[in-house]
Order: sequence, then structure tokens, then C-alpha cells
Amino acid sequence: MIKKISIETNSRDEMIDVSREVKKYVKDQGVLNGVIYVYCPHTTAGITINENADPDVKHDMLMRWDEVYPWTHKKYRHGEGNSASHLKASTVGASQVIIIQDGELILGTWQGIYFCEFDGPRMRTMVLKIIEG
Repeated sequence: MIKKISIETNSRDEMIDVSREVKKYVKDQGVLNGVIYVYCPHTTAGITINENADPDVKHDMLMRWDEVYPWTHKKYRHGEGNSASHLKASTVGASQVIIIQDGELILGTWQGIYFCEFDGPRMRTMVLKIIEG
């Protein structure tokens, strides 16, 4: 069984902590051991795991991605004008797999799960799938 979660983004680039939603789904399913796939079915957004204690980390990551992949570049050819968002999404990746042990996600003390928007604001979807074992 999969769960689709709608996410409304508010900026062109942002990182939304979705850890609470993922943890709630694991708890609601009563799974004790296995893995959960957190997947983004969009070409201009992604999923990552990183620090969730200091908001400056999100700021620094978004800032640096903008420096590496500027929104405009004279050699971009993609007609929609959002090449930077595709590059950022490919760098971040479309999914993460997190181990579930004793009903809890195995995440580091400072780790959170983020939905990364790179071409917003938009309505997005995040997909969750648990494999027990």
C-alpha cells in the first residue's frame, strides 16, 4: 500500500521538513521493522535528509544550489526556462529509503527528511511506501 501526501509549496526554492508526516504514517501502519521509501514524482523537486535543528543549514543549502545552478544562464536551452530546477532535483535525488526499527525511523539526532521544491510555488505530491521485514 502507498500513501500520497499533498504538499503546497510557497517559494520557488524551499526545503519543507516532512519528518512528522513520515513518522506518523509509520506509526499509523503499526510497522515495527522494515524500510520506508519516501519518493517525489516530480522532475523539479526532490527528497533529501539533512540537519533539522538549525534553519541556517536550509538557507545555506538553498543559497549554494542557486550559486551552482543559477536560474538563468546564457547556454540553457530548455524552453520552459527552469533548467536550474531540473539540475537541482537531479542533484538532490527523487527518493530516500529510511530503516524502521522497533516502530521508529532510524535517523540521526539532527536529521530530518525534507521535500525540496525547486520550481514553486506549486501543489506537489510525496509518495510513501513501507516494506516490512
